[in-house]
Amino acid sequence: MARGGSLSTAQVARRAGVHRDTLLRWLREGRVPEPHRDRNGWRRFTDQEVARIERFAKSGQDGTPVESTSLERLRSLDWNFADAKTDYLTHGLHPYPAKFIPQIPNALIQELSSVGDAVGDVFCGSGTTLVEALLLKRHAVGIDANPLACLISRAKTTHVTEEDTAALRELAMRAAALSEQLGRADGQRSLFSPAEFLGAGAPDNDAIRFWFEPAVVEELVRIRAWTSELPTDRARLVADAAFSAIVVAVSRQDSDTRYVRRRKAIRPGDALSRFSRSLTNATRAVAELTALVEPRFRRRVHHADVLSAPVVEPLDLVVCSPPYPNAYSYHLYHMTRMVWLGMDQPSFKAVEIGSHRKYSRKGPGAATGATFSKEMSLVFRWLRNCLRRDGYACFVVGDSTIRGQRFDNADAISNAAADQGFVEEARMRRRLLDTRKAFNPSIGKVKQERIVILRNGGGQR
Repeated sequence: MARGGSLSTAQVARRAGVHRDTLLRWLREGRVPEPHRDRNGWRRFTDQEVARIERFAKSGQDGTPVESTSLERLRSLDWNFADAKTDYLTHGLHPYPAKFIPQIPNALIQELSSVGDAVGDVFCGSGTTLVEALLLKRHAVGIDANPLACLISRAKTTHVTEEDTAALRELAMRAAALSEQLGRADGQRSLFSPAEFLGAGAPDNDAIRFWFEPAVVEELVRIRAWTSELPTDRARLVADAAFSAIVVAVSRQDSDTRYVRRRKAIRPGDALSRFSRSLTNATRAVAELTALVEPRFRRRVHHADVLSAPVVEPLDLVVCSPPYPNAYSYHLYHMTRMVWLGMDQPSFKAVEIGSHRKYSRKGPGAATGATFSKEMSLVFRWLRNCLRRDGYACFVVGDSTIRGQRFDNADAISNAAADQGFVEEARMRRRLLDTRKAFNPSIGKVKQERIVILRNGGGQR
């Protein structure tokens, strides 16, 4: 007998009192949510998903649930998701501070869009919404001014072939073998002669010399040389994301959320072994996602500043979590990754929304709560023409502390949206786990988030 929270399709159909083929049809049509799959590709339904299917089975003959509307169901949902697994498939491919858990966009996409719709995230970050959109048989559109965010989002949603997978696995084994060799070298850890090293591709940047031990630089240079030789753009994309995932861990930077330098106990071959594990896990995750997502559902990621009104595909639903003002500086904490990957970090720094550095400045030019409100107004002025009329825009946000005062980001977003013809339809609260680390302890820990659902009343389509 299956344990609670891990029922098969046949078992769920029996519980709901319908034929298995009927349940499969509902899944294909998007009438009930697709569950997650185990490593063998079998559907495994949680207790919550089973209860929802049972309610759906008792609804009207036309397939429209009679107990509540989509918004009412969303209002009644337990948004805390306290025991939910959040790193399945590609969601754990790369560290990314302040990302929301996949259960949030999953619930919103299911209720507020249909199979074949275009779901957008205008601050796509690490691509959580995009992954869930594809899994739920929607087209996925992401936008972000952060070039690293775009790389991660693309890697997490790319389709790979068997040839790509084989090439990536071979590279992971090569890195593991060299790591083992260096570990046995008794201090003889140089990978290049002096002449070779000068031309090996280490970025000529003071940040590399400041944040990395010379021996670690040699290992990272060798990895970059290997990844550049991969046969396809798809394989290089996955390998670059796996490389980026380990950069901070092998640097002198304390962590992804603490920008101070400290000495770490990094041994010969550590960077290579970390990369090997990162690439192995990324390859497996991307291959699993490829097997689940139908090729007809497209993914597009735009590297663009949303405040500059980029031209994108028409959207049917938006689900996003904007950068909180004064909470985090992605251009700073991701700087070494961008340098290694040859990205334009200064240009991103100039346009980053919410940057702690921008809000902590002194003098009349410092950012304030009004700055964030003005930026959100520009977002909604652009969004009202990208999002279909009566389509929903869902924003997940917590409060900020600006100049020592608490700032309600949800109210700021709702007010900016109202000025552009949007109507707030619902607002729900969720409590964050007490173990979640603050982005910036000096400005306080965010303990709650709000999910604000806005309807586009002024769209042009």
